[in-house]
This record gives sequence, C-alpha cells and structure tokens, in this order.
Amino acid sequence: MKIIQKGFNYSQDGPGNRLVYHMQGCNMHCPWCANPEGISLEGVRMYVEDGDSGRVKEKFSCKEYSMEELVEEVLRSRAMFFEGGGVTFTGGEPTVQFQELKALLERLHLEKIHIAMENNGTNPRLTELLPCIDYLIMDFKHPSEEIHKKITGVSNKTVADNLEKILESGRQIAVRIPLIHGFNDTEEALQGFLAFFEAHPSERMTLEILPYHEYGKEKWEQCRMAYRVEDGYVSEETVKRFEEAFRRAGISVIHT
Repeated sequence: MKIIQKGFNYSQDGPGNRLVYHMQGCNMHCPWCANPEGISLEGVRMYVEDGDSGRVKEKFSCKEYSMEELVEEVLRSRAMFFEGGGVTFTGGEPTVQFQELKALLERLHLEKIHIAMENNGTNPRLTELLPCIDYLIMDFKHPSEEIHKKITGVSNKTVADNLEKILESGRQIAVRIPLIHGFNDTEEALQGFLAFFEAHPSERMTLEILPYHEYGKEKWEQCRMAYRVEDGYVSEETVKRFEEAFRRAGISVIHT
C-alpha cells in the first residue's frame, strides 16, 4: 500500500488516540486540498527547503508498505489506542487503493482493532467495507451535481447514493462539509444540503462544518503545482448560520 504519511492524532480523526494513515491517491482534484501530494496514485516529487542549510531538497511523496508491515505496526501500537482509539485511514482517498484497503481492514477487524475511515463517498463499492469499519467519516462537499463535478472533477451522484444508503440503514456516520467561499457557502447550497438531510433519517448522523484554511498551500508550491483558490475564507457569521440551520433541522452539529 502507498502511504503519504502516518502518525498519531487525538480525537480529530475518530474517537480517542489514533494511528492515522494518509493513503496515496485521490480521484478528486479539489483546489483547496490540504494534501495535494496525495492526489496522484503514482506519487509526486516534492521540493522542500531544508531548515538548517536553506537548500532545496527533493523527496518523493509516498512510501510503499506490505500488508504484513502495516498489520504488525498497528498491533504493536495497541497500547497507544486509549480512550476508544484505534487506527484511521484517510487520504488522499483511501478507497482508491480499494483491494489492498479491503484486505487490510478485514485483517485488522479480526484482531478487534477499532477502525475509522475518512473518505469522499465516491466509491460505488463503499458499502462492502462497512462491516469492518467502526467509525465512518464522509465528506459531502456540495448538493449540486453540476457544481460538484465542475470544481472537484467528479460527480456527487455516488456520494449521494452512498450517503442515502448509510442513513437509511441507521448506522453511525460522521458527515463533514468543507465550507469554501465561492463554492458552497451560498443560501442555495445550504438549502440543498438541508433538503437532502431532511429526506433521510439523521438520528445517528453527526455533522461538522470545516471552514476553509490554507494549511496545504505551501505543499502545492512544494509539488510545483498552481494553487488556484484566491478567496476561499468564510466568515464566522456564515459558519454560524449554517450550523444553526442544521441544528434547527434536528441534526447533531459537532466540533472536533
């Protein structure tokens, strides 16, 4: 499996203390992506300035691991999975490496490891992974198929289909909306989100608004790729307006 980076994180990528794997490859091309080095499945060369010498060093964005290496590392880390922690797979988009991911999840599930996965919801085989996932995190970037495809390069039809199936099944899901000015911070988008959620049971769903940030901008430069977002920030008032609208609709809004 191709991994961009790995390390421990507390509570932001699922409950408790977690070993988080950022997997290489993504089928979307979101212009605000915080991990642009993870978009290409083949990986990319990055040019990073060395803090001591000031020289620019070249490095590759990912490293390959066998399933046995990852299983061994996760099991060795059990003692660190406190407060309901475990392992989280994110990206990139983890389902791009679907067969390898599925095999690994099945192994870790047999070992009774708590598994979380953050994904963009576009894989039509997503539900095949659910028996092995304890905590599912999924992005829902825009309710309009046309706008979603125009900006991310991918239709949201499968996203909506997967989300509908999961909500109708009654299983737990944590939905995240990255809120970007000029993309989905409009009243029209808000009403589209509300219409979707109001049409399906949301008792076991939580929702988190993720306001735009530029944490990944430097990485775009390191990958020698053009960063195309010019004015993506949203105001606190806009975030509050969205959150209050979702709460009025009976949706549990959280912050991690």
